[in-house]
Amino acid sequence: MSKTLVQALSAATLRILRPLVRVLLRNGISYGTFADLAKWVYVDVATKDFAIPGRKQTVSRVSVITGLSRKEVSRVQDLPRPDDAAEEERYNRAARVIGGWLLDEAYQTPNAEPRDLVFEEGEASFSTLVKKYSGDVPARAILDELIRVGNVERLEDGKLRLMSHAYIPEESEVDKLYILGADTSALISTIDHNLDPAVERKYFQRKVRYDNLPDEALPAFRALSAEKAQKLLEEFNVWLAKRDRDINPLAEGTGQNVAGIGIYYFENPEGESRDDSDEQNK
Repeated sequence: MSKTLVQALSAATLRILRPLVRVLLRNGISYGTFADLAKWVYVDVATKDFAIPGRKQTVSRVSVITGLSRKEVSRVQDLPRPDDAAEEERYNRAARVIGGWLLDEAYQTPNAEPRDLVFEEGEASFSTLVKKYSGDVPARAILDELIRVGNVERLEDGKLRLMSHAYIPEESEVDKLYILGADTSALISTIDHNLDPAVERKYFQRKVRYDNLPDEALPAFRALSAEKAQKLLEEFNVWLAKRDRDINPLAEGTGQNVAGIGIYYFENPEGESRDDSDEQNK
């Protein structure tokens, strides 16, 4: 790798790490813990993604690729896998239930709006919705979660009303940190794909950014971007749900793939938007 590429990648890594380290320090994660996590990922990626085809990956080869000693590679391989499976499962189940409520005609009004549902009576109740889109998890557990995060409200007559079209766990720090990992990973994976010179078909990756906006313009842009982005995501949601076999078992096709699109908003004073470490060190 050329010196220029190393410098560019090092600068990009610093930009990625700066906001991440803020999150880690704010939540009491020490450098030692971060270092062990980084080593675990280095070893895991080297083992799974950089093996010679047809040959079992060895500790010695992983050591050469990562720069870690063979003893350290073996130690890291014995560490338990850092796991957020419970948060991922809860997120996916809740999101599928909301998706079914929005898109399944059995749970819609004649105007194609989500109906107010009784909890467990009849063929189109909240309980049947959960069973259809979230498997054998208790309907009460899903309801408690959706009420907790503000997606569902219980009306005076006892029926349940969908209040928000997106599952966003505003209160749970654990769930929000799961989203941090999932969304950031998806974005970097897209950039990694687009950087690969062997890949002919690049993924869509765009942004709009201006760097001399007055304070007064930001509230209006926040509102405009949120409104437009939500409508676009709901349109994509309808298209994808019709083809997802968890939601639509009759959807045809082969393979099992994950695909989607993410939209995020950013703002900060221009002086804080760049890596200012050089300025601090002068």
